[in-house]
Amino acid sequence: MGINEKVLVFLLALIIDLFFGEFPSVIHPVVYMGRVGKFFDNIYKSRSSKAVSFVLGMISLIVELIIWGGLGYFLQSFSKRFTITMIFEVCILKSTFSIRSLYEHVKRCYTNDVELLRKNVSMIVSRDTSKLDKSHLYSAAVESLAENISDSITGPLFYYVLFGLPGAVVYRVVNTYDALFGYRNARYEWFGKFPARFDDLLNLVPSRLTALFISFFNFKRSWEYIKKYGGIKINATYPMSAFAGVLGLGFEKIGYYKFDGKLPDMEDLGKALRLYKKVVFLIILVVVFSCMVV
Repeated sequence: MGINEKVLVFLLALIIDLFFGEFPSVIHPVVYMGRVGKFFDNIYKSRSSKAVSFVLGMISLIVELIIWGGLGYFLQSFSKRFTITMIFEVCILKSTFSIRSLYEHVKRCYTNDVELLRKNVSMIVSRDTSKLDKSHLYSAAVESLAENISDSITGPLFYYVLFGLPGAVVYRVVNTYDALFGYRNARYEWFGKFPARFDDLLNLVPSRLTALFISFFNFKRSWEYIKKYGGIKINATYPMSAFAGVLGLGFEKIGYYKFDGKLPDMEDLGKALRLYKKVVFLIILVVVFSCMVV
């Protein structure tokens, strides 16, 4: 892929994302990325054998990577010759990252109505929100915003810069599998183990890059938080720590981790959304520049 074409594909995908948000689910590629996994998941429902569950999860992901990675490679290879192929390339790339949708999901949490807040926060986090107070609900929303900058933006675009469309698609497939099957419960503990560990590996660099982008807006305080809290989880707490540092806030997921400081209120959520815009703008500039030189 030529340098100018790589930038053009990204900018067109970016425009679609910023103006239109997510594709309808019926045509959204990510909706179909988990279909193979669910097929394999249903093959062995009893889960009596850890080894069989692990192998099925691994084979399922590999099959999916071959399918989607191959599609990405095909579209990228032929986009110069056929305009229609380039259109598909742009649409597939757009489906791997989500800027507007992430912002809109978190912005719905900007409310004083505690019941509405619980409902909206429950749509973006996996924790039980039914008994959380406002401070912990706002904390969950801001934590999710920070963490998902890496998963929804930096990650796929990092691999797009390095490997083009196949790289972005492979990242999205693995991340989707982790979201669907990466749970430590009786059903998915072993079936989702390979996708979860693969996702951890792919996110080692993007999570730390995201923390670096965030820390640009208050490096000293962000670095203090990163040193103190970044290692709580292998990847997720790096961007969360940087975000908390810039905003001067504390975060808490009861029973799992606690960052010292005042828990967010609604005003802090508004500040977090404004910081998000600044960070995303910085990421876009870096991606465009990187596509021109890599």
